[in-house]
Amino acid sequence: MTHTFSVWLVLITAFVAANLPFLNDRWLAVLPRRAPKTLWMRVGELVLLYFVVGALGLALERDAGQIAPQGWEFYATTGSLFLTLAFPGFVYRYLYRRRG
Repeated sequence: MTHTFSVWLVLITAFVAANLPFLNDRWLAVLPRRAPKTLWMRVGELVLLYFVVGALGLALERDAGQIAPQGWEFYATTGSLFLTLAFPGFVYRYLYRRRG
């Protein structure tokens, strides 16, 4: 697997995972719920998916070679990027979609 493919795989997975909590009312898009999810449930699911995507990136980095050490700046940047990627789903759920 090339480095370019690994980068694109992580970015596309991050985009899908960041929007997943806002596009459905199931837990992690698998388990059904009777009542709709609240905003805080969606935020919790978003944090969990951030760590899942991070684990994927870590596994791909380990496969490519030695893992580079990261400081708090790395996590602040990737967290901000993940929230930015979640913006389309948030807008669709809370600002664009009209309730009947």
